[in-house]
Amino acid sequence: MDAKAIIDTLEEFVSDNKLAHIERVLNRRTRHITLIFEDIDKPHNVSAVLRTAECMGIQDLHFIKNKNEYSVNTAITQGAAKWVTMHHYSRSNDNVADCFESLKKDGYKVYATSLNETSRSISDLDPNQKTAIVFGTEADGITEEAGEKADGFVHIPMSGFTESFNLSVSAAICLTVLKSMLGEWPSLSAQEKLNLRAEWYRKIVREADLILKSKGVVYE
Repeated sequence: MDAKAIIDTLEEFVSDNKLAHIERVLNRRTRHITLIFEDIDKPHNVSAVLRTAECMGIQDLHFIKNKNEYSVNTAITQGAAKWVTMHHYSRSNDNVADCFESLKKDGYKVYATSLNETSRSISDLDPNQKTAIVFGTEADGITEEAGEKADGFVHIPMSGFTESFNLSVSAAICLTVLKSMLGEWPSLSAQEKLNLRAEWYRKIVREADLILKSKGVVYE
């Protein structure tokens, strides 16, 4: 994809207000924190998390699909799925390993949500470390394999009799705690911003791909 050529070609079709809004969002976007969903069995809850994550500036979400498929519930996401990058792991004999290894190669520490005895409070994580938080099903939590392959365990301290929040609330609390410790999210690189700007222009401009094709711009 020739990101600069895409931007140069499509920018005239984007209003000044939208251009300014895109820049505001890009400057608050991060890949420093990401979320992993392992075989989530309640897709409407994941859609709620997706919306929350996008609103909070998270760019990447990872979906491990061994048994359960996930499809976006547009009534819940309110268009949020259009602006995030979703990574799917479903074609391997070991999708958990594929997901975790890919993130670790990119410098992430992977923490699985769990209440076991070695679990750390979300507020005890190092906010300066690139971090991926794994969520399992609401009924059973993460799988044994995810626990074994994770770098550690994390939980949200509870003050009541109930031992857990629902998925969307848990994710929102984790993101809020990590962001509060950092102050602001570490920003994207200049190249990442360029690539996302090009991608978003294509989504905003009507018949963008036809315009690009007519100009001979590479967009795939």
